[in-house]
Amino acid sequence: MLLSRRSFTQAALLVPALPALGGVRALAAPAEGTAGDMARFIAAMPKAEYHVHLEGTLEAEMKFALAQRNGLKLPFADVAAMKRSYVYHDLPSFLAIYYDGMNVLLKQQDFYDLAYAYLAKAHAQNVLYAEMFFDPQQHIDRGIAVEAVIEGITQARVDAQAKLGIESQLILCFMRDLTADNAMKALDAALPYKDRLVGVGLDSDEKDNPPGKFAAHFAKARAAGLHVTAHCDVNQKDTLGHIREALLDIGVERIDHGGNILQSPELMAIARERGIAFTVCPTFSGQILVNGKPVDVVRGMLDNGLKVTLNSDDPAYMGSEYINEVMVKAQIRSSLTKAELLRIERNAFDAAWISPERKAAFQARLDAFAKAQGVKV
Repeated sequence: MLLSRRSFTQAALLVPALPALGGVRALAAPAEGTAGDMARFIAAMPKAEYHVHLEGTLEAEMKFALAQRNGLKLPFADVAAMKRSYVYHDLPSFLAIYYDGMNVLLKQQDFYDLAYAYLAKAHAQNVLYAEMFFDPQQHIDRGIAVEAVIEGITQARVDAQAKLGIESQLILCFMRDLTADNAMKALDAALPYKDRLVGVGLDSDEKDNPPGKFAAHFAKARAAGLHVTAHCDVNQKDTLGHIREALLDIGVERIDHGGNILQSPELMAIARERGIAFTVCPTFSGQILVNGKPVDVVRGMLDNGLKVTLNSDDPAYMGSEYINEVMVKAQIRSSLTKAELLRIERNAFDAAWISPERKAAFQARLDAFAKAQGVKV
């Protein structure tokens, strides 16, 4: 049966806004520990995000606007019809929709608008810092210069920090279902702009495309001073083998998704020892089977002492649920306490590829928030 992310069960999370005008009685705050109270706590909490694909934030409204600007005709009558087409049943069927959507991105201004829109949304949800993925191969293969892609995103990052205060960095992803040569071509094209990048990652269809296929690419990127992460999607063919390769052969610093590690005490021990952070996207990878029983990934990682973080992945294709909406649902599904939510964000700021001084500044803001909320961590 085909599934749409928008068809997932929606929690009742409507929280009334407090009136801003004087002389109007403010509505009573939700009781401690209720869904409304937790939603407000999450909304106010300082956050970081590391697993968000910029192309996956391309909302249908922006697709129509960019198509009109670039003289393109879309095969949909309106935004609602386009959103109804976001139906998929596995990773390959999702990727087909995701990559098709990129065709409206043609010029440097398009990439600027895409990145700034995400950063404005993230800022509105109290994200202080983000490290964002992008897929240059998909654009290069369409005849778009990598310079236009990177410079458009970079200018948006600069402007968003200046105007909004949100800090961000950029991660180049290799598309694992394309050839190794294609990925190396993209890396070589991007390396002259390495000062605009913080790291490299690995995404797209994992089947028969292990991390080792890109060992030379990771080595070259690391030699150029870039950090390294890799997707290990949930319940894929040879999932545990791919996690092992990522940890032991590639030497990643983070793993994106990675929920199946809960099936291997050995790999969990390695991840704990190395302080590996997991950028989990609960909308996409909520549960796995461990010894034949369903286990919630976020709860399992917390209970096993893994450094889990929460992220939105491809929100435009997942019901337009950004970090706050994702965390509110995860709080309910994984029975997260306020202290655990703070622990997750502490993990996130600790996992940032920034200086110790910047980490300390973000952690201090989180500490101040926890103190103001009266939550001990």
